[in-house]
Amino acid sequence: MRTLIFVICGVLSLAATLAQADEATEQAVIKAIMDATAYNRENLRGKPDTVAAEGSLEFWSSGGLLHEVPADAPEQEFESFSLNPKHITVITLVPGQIAVAQYYSEGSMHLKDGPMISNYRTRATQVFVKEGGQWKVRAAHWSPIAGGAGTTQTSVDD
Repeated sequence: MRTLIFVICGVLSLAATLAQADEATEQAVIKAIMDATAYNRENLRGKPDTVAAEGSLEFWSSGGLLHEVPADAPEQEFESFSLNPKHITVITLVPGQIAVAQYYSEGSMHLKDGPMISNYRTRATQVFVKEGGQWKVRAAHWSPIAGGAGTTQTSVDD
């Protein structure tokens, strides 16, 4: 009986530790999304060093084919940027290492040398991996919400 109680206590302790790790991962990924958005808004350019070392595979809200975004891709530059992520949900796959975030992104933005998008509304799914102590994007899918607009961007070089 004593052994059974010890095993049950160990299992409960492990479950509590895993739950805390999931919560920490969730909060860190949400912070990475919010920090990148704030950086874009304040600097009118994409936050540097947010793509995984192996790059990111992405479907953009402009539609079209799968894009391979290298880690050293130039940051997007904006004339204006007022997007807001909403309702962020994070699924932890490996605590402290891999997670998937799903959320909505709404607002307006104007890419340099591109058209103004005043009704940008998309669903976003991003896969994050932790590298060098930072959460970085390894894959993403952006799809416009009915009635909203995506970007017209068709390549990293735009």
